[in-house]
Amino acid sequence: MDIVSTTPDESTPFRIVFVCTGNICRSPMAEVTLRDLITRSGLGRLITTSSAGTGDWHVGEQADRRTIAALAARGYDGRHHRARQFDPEWFADLDLVVVLDRAQERILRNWATTERDRNKVRLLLSFDAAQAPLLDVPDPYYSDDAFFDTVLGMIESANEALFAQLAPAIRQGVR
Repeated sequence: MDIVSTTPDESTPFRIVFVCTGNICRSPMAEVTLRDLITRSGLGRLITTSSAGTGDWHVGEQADRRTIAALAARGYDGRHHRARQFDPEWFADLDLVVVLDRAQERILRNWATTERDRNKVRLLLSFDAAQAPLLDVPDPYYSDDAFFDTVLGMIESANEALFAQLAPAIRQGVR
C-alpha cells in the first residue's frame, strides 16, 4: 500500500498521527522526532504530525519524565507535549495513522468505520526494513531510563525510513 495516495492540495498538509497506549512515551517520541525531520527538510507547511493514545489514563499530562529526558539527551524538546486520546472521528482528517504496536493496530482498525480508514493504520516499524520483523516498538513505561533511550533509537530509525518514503512524494506534489 502506498502511504501517499490522495489528491494533492498544497493548502492541506499531509497529516500523520502516531498512536500508542497512553500518549506519554512512544508516540510523543515519534511525533517529536518526525517533526524535527520535517522541519529540517523545509517541508513543515506540507506535512504535520501529532500523537495520541488509545487509552485516556494520561489525558492532559506531560510526556513521561524519562521520555522528555531521552529526547533532550538527543537534542529534541518534548516538554510541551500534552497527552490526548485518539478520537475515531479524526480518521476523516488524517492521511496516515502510525501505531507503535499491534495492540494499537487492532484497536484503531476496529475503531475505523471504512476500509479506507483501516488502510490508513500502519505499524511504525513496517517502514524500516531492518526493524520490520520486530513488528512492535516495545513500551518502555515499566522499564528503566536506559530502555527509553533504546526505544527512542528504534523510533528515530523507523521515522527516518518513513520520512525517506514520504518526502519525495510530498516534494513532487503527489499525495
